[in-house]
Amino acid sequence: MSDHTRVLVLDGPEGSAADLLRRPGEFDAVPAENLTHLLSLVTEGPFAALVIAPHAPGLREQFGRYAQAERILESIDIGIAILNEDGRIRWANGTFRSRSEGNAVGQDFFDALGKPEIVEGDGNPMEMARAGHTARFRLRTSRNNYYQTSLAPLPATEGRRVFVAQCREVTLRVVQQQKLDALHKAGSSLAGLSPEQLDEMPIEQRIQLLKQNLRKSIHDLLNYNVIEIRLLNRQSNRLEPVLAEGMTPEAENRVLYAKAEGNGVTGFVAATGKSYLCRDTSCDPHYLRGAPGARSSMTVPLIVADQVIGTFNVESTEPNAFGPNEMQFCELFAREIAHALYMLELLTAQKYCSASQSIKAVNREIALPVDRILTSATAILGDLVGLPPVMTDHLRRIIDQARQIKQGILKVGDDLAPIQVNSAIDGLSPTRLKGRRVLVVDSEEHMRQSAHATLEKLGCDVETAATGKEALQLAAVSNYDAVICDIKLPDMKGYDAYRQLRDAQPKARMILMAGFGYDGGHTLVKAKQDGLRFVLFKPFLVNQLVGALDGPEPPLSRLAMQPETLLSI
Repeated sequence: MSDHTRVLVLDGPEGSAADLLRRPGEFDAVPAENLTHLLSLVTEGPFAALVIAPHAPGLREQFGRYAQAERILESIDIGIAILNEDGRIRWANGTFRSRSEGNAVGQDFFDALGKPEIVEGDGNPMEMARAGHTARFRLRTSRNNYYQTSLAPLPATEGRRVFVAQCREVTLRVVQQQKLDALHKAGSSLAGLSPEQLDEMPIEQRIQLLKQNLRKSIHDLLNYNVIEIRLLNRQSNRLEPVLAEGMTPEAENRVLYAKAEGNGVTGFVAATGKSYLCRDTSCDPHYLRGAPGARSSMTVPLIVADQVIGTFNVESTEPNAFGPNEMQFCELFAREIAHALYMLELLTAQKYCSASQSIKAVNREIALPVDRILTSATAILGDLVGLPPVMTDHLRRIIDQARQIKQGILKVGDDLAPIQVNSAIDGLSPTRLKGRRVLVVDSEEHMRQSAHATLEKLGCDVETAATGKEALQLAAVSNYDAVICDIKLPDMKGYDAYRQLRDAQPKARMILMAGFGYDGGHTLVKAKQDGLRFVLFKPFLVNQLVGALDGPEPPLSRLAMQPETLLSI
């Protein structure tokens, strides 16, 4: 090797600068073909001096491009580093240097980042890069920062291999995903019940378990301490409180409806199905005072199958405390809340339906036999005049106890019904006819059975008779709100049955049933002339039946007959 001083030269086409440096015994001039070649030679060093001829071709343009590239690399938010073959950093941009511990240049790539853990990716990144492949992996540092990283080989320079590493920070995205995963996991365990456990736990206990899990998840994951959850009662449109914490007693007990006006933010959200940020409670037109000192609130709908089933509300003593990120997490967790509440209702309804089916089966089997006991007992009372008082009392007790059997079975069914399980038929409320006592007279057993099934669902107390005589015997010892009688009875003409039953039950609403056939006795015409207001033509709709039992009396010129699709009860 020469003992002369080595000088790196970027010369022009005449090579004048290099010629000046080639004086014997003074310098060893190493020429560079262009700026890129020069930069690669600089890394090999050492050189005593760098000589750049001002007339070198394209020098100004090249320097301009390099300067622009440097500005770009320094300004982007992706950390970039150039590594030599043994994985040490030869150059790094400002973003990478800001993430490094100490001076990045000269350090091992992983050491410069504080020896982070590879949490995603397969194999050894450096080995993959040396094999000519691009390695992609995720790093987690000791400060819980996450970097999505790639390491790829670059074309060899002067026979030496180099690699480029790119580190994009994804901490926020990863943390958000972790939070979403935690929310989903917490949400999936909110109800905390299997169908098998359902049979072993009363409804009240299941509700308390759900509330407990809701509180814990909202506190631990969302860090909210002031919360309110309400469920929408579709029949009344009222938002019923389910869970409240940190709210004033007045707010907890406030009656709210799913209406866009006059029912606070909660009513607005339930009515519109849209989330709502109240950034400043002092000037928001919808806000009603909830938590003491609340300055902002966030309310999201609870939605299942595109239907609003309730609302989830949180409040803060800080103004403008909630933003888009909080709204996103709140909406996502609201889905889990809605799902948990819905599943709890389904499980409850499932248990109710199973029990209800059993109750219906029992009632179906005993309804008509009990009716026969009633008619037999009343027949004895009516036919055997002069019975000893003890026998009369005994028969009356039989009648009362037969009715108690039916009422007891119906009450068991009512007690099993959970809150908000709708047992209405065709959208009709089961409370509309609650407690109405109805006598149904029809010789066809399936019609008497259907009368029990339909009217008892609507809350009525039903008794049936197969003949006019049985009906009159029941009417003589009982009081009914309505009497529904077929015009074709085996033992009595329809008009005669109508007149006698009306006289026996003067306060009851009289309703005659008829098929669409020939009325040889002109029963309906005679009864109409005699004051009849209600006629049902078989088969009839349930809402027609309800209208006859509960609707206003039509004028004498019109019978209760509508041109609707007809269904048998």
